[in-house]
Amino acid sequence: MSILLFLIIILAVIVFIGILNERVFKLQSDIALILFTVVISLCLLVVKALVPEGSVTEFITGLGNFGFEEYLMDGALCFMLFAGAGKVNMGKFRQNLRPICLLALLSTMISSFAYGGLFYLVAVLFKLPLDIWTCILLGCVVSPTDPIAATGILNKIGLSKNVCSVIENESLFNDGTGVTLFLFVRSIVVNSGKSNFFVLIGREVLGAVAVAFIVSFLMFELMKLTRDPVRYILISLLTVSLVYVICEHLGFSGVIASVVCGMFFSYKMDKMERRVMIVDPKDYYRDFWDILESIFNAILFVMIGLLVLDVQLSGFILVLLPASILILILSRAIGVFTSSVMTGRHLPGNYSLSEFVILMTWAALKGGLSLALAMGTKEYLSPEIYNIFINVTYISIFFTVLIQGLTVGKVYMGLEKHKLNRQKKTKI
Repeated sequence: MSILLFLIIILAVIVFIGILNERVFKLQSDIALILFTVVISLCLLVVKALVPEGSVTEFITGLGNFGFEEYLMDGALCFMLFAGAGKVNMGKFRQNLRPICLLALLSTMISSFAYGGLFYLVAVLFKLPLDIWTCILLGCVVSPTDPIAATGILNKIGLSKNVCSVIENESLFNDGTGVTLFLFVRSIVVNSGKSNFFVLIGREVLGAVAVAFIVSFLMFELMKLTRDPVRYILISLLTVSLVYVICEHLGFSGVIASVVCGMFFSYKMDKMERRVMIVDPKDYYRDFWDILESIFNAILFVMIGLLVLDVQLSGFILVLLPASILILILSRAIGVFTSSVMTGRHLPGNYSLSEFVILMTWAALKGGLSLALAMGTKEYLSPEIYNIFINVTYISIFFTVLIQGLTVGKVYMGLEKHKLNRQKKTKI
């Protein structure tokens, strides 16, 4: 299948689902895309089962294995992260720096190991073919919250700016921790080396930050030489793609570098606001990145739904379904609780410890990065174990995006009422 044909299909699905949702269902747009694409994929699987081998079955198979990992990791990810980071409220970021750092680093690490330990107990109990380190590797795949899902969904459901800031910034930065931890545990699983995690994360993070700052600074100086808003856009595209490629080549975190690059450009653009208003009075620059983020988000969620066509159910699916959901929630709660205790008495939003843990646990959405990491294990895991990884990752994504994503607004409002009642009682 050609790239153009695949793009036509993707765009047709986005437009069809978008109009149907707008006119009938009125769900949050990104959630509607993944939900109805899965429904379409299930219908196509029925057709594939009923129709004899031929061009139709080949076409359906081609839709399911069109290179999702390459699209995300080697293409769209850096631009999506740059666009998301460009919306960071620097005041809120500095205000919540301690909880964001603890959540992004400590919570992700603890959640990954807690997930692995709990899943290993399930593996022993139900005789799944997984050892402890493979279970921890699975925890590294599904524990990081997804910045794309967070910025794409949580921004549109009525959460306060302060709460959104913590969730979004944690999601933007914890992927670097998650990917680094994944690489460290993977080296243990495949016996490829004796990497020191703290050296690895120090190199990945510090190297990424250094490259992002140097390249962004130089390219922004170049931007000052032009008064063409379209050239502003081209320079920003060149900067983030260059930063990502350099970091990936040097073994640094391209994820972290893209986020830092986006925040740097956002900060600098705000600093030269007067010049930007003169050069770009119609705000082409910000509109471009908003539109690009929306398009890439939509394509990503549709591709996640279409990948159902390429998924084989594990023989342990009846065990994996409830175990994955329960362990995901519990391990996330353990990680958030630990980092929240270390944050101190003043939690973001003036929440109590239990309220904050509930909110941050339920707002932890998973997405494309987890799926890309899971797909990357195919080359060194046995087919049976790889199938378990894919099944668990899909269960985690669907549960968090469809169930948690649809209900997190109600959970937030319930916690706000609980907080208000608690504060009234305290005053009395």
